[in-house]
This record gives sequence, C-alpha cells and structure tokens, in this order.
Amino acid sequence: MFEVEFFSSPIGLGHATRDIAIANSLGGISINFVTGDGAARILKNLDFNVEDLYTPPQFIVEGGSLKSPAKWLWSYYSYYRDCKKISQRIIESRNPRVVVSDEDFASLAVAQDKKIPTVLVTDILETRFTRGFVSFIEKKMNKSMQEIIKKCDTVILPEDGNDEDNIKRVGPIVRQTRHSREDLREEFSFVKKTILVAIGGTDAGIFLVEKMLEILPKMGEAEIILVTGPSLNKKFETIRNLGFVDNLHEMIYAADVLVSLAGKSTIDEAREYGTPAIFIPIKGHFEQEDNAKEQGFVFEDINQLEKLILEKLEEKRNPQRGNGAQRAADIIRDLLS
Repeated sequence: MFEVEFFSSPIGLGHATRDIAIANSLGGISINFVTGDGAARILKNLDFNVEDLYTPPQFIVEGGSLKSPAKWLWSYYSYYRDCKKISQRIIESRNPRVVVSDEDFASLAVAQDKKIPTVLVTDILETRFTRGFVSFIEKKMNKSMQEIIKKCDTVILPEDGNDEDNIKRVGPIVRQTRHSREDLREEFSFVKKTILVAIGGTDAGIFLVEKMLEILPKMGEAEIILVTGPSLNKKFETIRNLGFVDNLHEMIYAADVLVSLAGKSTIDEAREYGTPAIFIPIKGHFEQEDNAKEQGFVFEDINQLEKLILEKLEEKRNPQRGNGAQRAADIIRDLLS
C-alpha cells in the first residue's frame, strides 16, 4: 500500500515537474502518482510509480490566442467527472493515509468525503477563463472549488508571502540538480551563446517556434535550442529540436537566455537558476497573462522578441535559491506522523 496517492493535473507539464521536486524531498515515503498524457510520461521516465489514467482537454490556440474558452470549460467539466470516477476507484481500493493533489480537485472531493487528510498544491485559487453570459458556469465551478479548498488540511502555494488559515506559502517549488552549469553545458553540447525556447507539454506554443524561425537570421552567432514537448517532436532544418525532455530545469540552468510560455513552474525554474528569461503568455489565458505581467511581459512582446533576446543576452545571471520543495514535503510528512 502506498502512503500517499498523488493526483497530478496533466494539463501542462508544470504540475508534474513541481510534484517531482516535492516527491524527491519525501525520501522514504511510498508515493503513487495518478495523472496522464505528457505528465505521466515524464514521471515514468524518472522511475516513479505512476498510473496513466487521465485524458485532459486541450486548449485551442491559434496564432498565440486562446479560442473558445467556454467550449474548453465545458470539456473540463466532463473531464472532471471522469477524474472523479477514476480517483474514487483508486482511493476506495487503496485507502491511502494522505491524498495530495496538484490542481486535481476531483480526487480531493472524493478523499474529503471519506475523511482522508488532503493537501492541495496550487498557484491559483479561482479561474477567469470566460466572460459575459457563460461566465455563470465558471462562477459555479469556482464556488465548488472554494468549498474543496476550505476543507483541505493544507493548501500549498508555491509563492512567497504570509500564511493564512489553511494556506501555506512555501516559496517556489523547483527541481534541483547536482551538476554544475559548466558540466551541463558540456553534456548538452551548448557551445555558443544559447537561447533555449520551451513551449510546454502541448503544441499551444507553436507560435513561439514560428517567431524564432523568423528572427533566426538576426541572432548572429547565438544558437537556438528548442524543447517542444511530446506534441511537436519534429526536426527543423535550421534549429536543433530536443523534443521531449524530462530535465528542462537543467537545460534552463545551462542556457544563456530562456524564451518560454508563461507557465508558473518554468518561471520558477528560471528564477531558481538565475537564467535571464522572456515569458510570452497565450493571449486570453488569464493565468499565463497574470504570470507574465508579474515578470514584466505581455503577449504583444512577441513583436519585439529579437530586441528582448539581445538585451537578455547582456543581462547578468541572478539565481534566487529557495527551499519550497522541502517545505512542501515537510507539510505532507507532518500529516503522516
């Protein structure tokens, strides 16, 4: 029997990567992950116990803009119901000591009904995908989400700040490396000034790749490296594409500049390792737009990407080390004691 059932949202890879950081800090505790898609793949690659059971809805992104958010929200509701059936079967059969969820609210609802201690890892406390008439559906979903949040033993936020009620702000949760930057650059064959372009776990960031191909002739001697994830594993004639990797944090550390979508975990990894970075959000994706704004970027910055990259190539590295993963692990460990 596993002591912890860890339900990790497969909507993007950022949930899985920070959950890996937590799990690595929970040495000696048996953990089973439940997730799907690219998140399951990265966990399997790293030899975690994982069940690939979730099939997440995909965002529709055209030209960098989120399309049909109301349609996606309805797909998410159907996905939530499927996840609830799956998590109920697992929790009833295993009866874990603690259920940890990274933005998988279905498993929390099941565990709370069965009086099992619950921990939520999240960087959002409400969603804002829709406007107008259809937003009433999202408001109802937010209300249900807030009720689940209140019932959690602990809610872990990977950000700096003060604790309140059951919410614990532990700081960024980031995977660690035991390698020096010089060793990583040699391992990855990063010889020239290296611009790393990461577009996440889906093809939603293809617009960033297209822009980089457009400005490539203006990048001089710098080398552009793509990490395009599991959905766009193809070769390009003029740019080296590494496809899907399970150690993006090390590549961020090794790179001279990062260009990425504005996912929370990627932002935190760039901050941890001090790599100058540019974050372009998906237009209309409230979470990414909020994340990018905190870093000083907006979607329209894609139109001055060449200028921004050249500026970042001159910027000094400023690593900001933290211990968010260990603090999160300690919270979970305390529930097991």
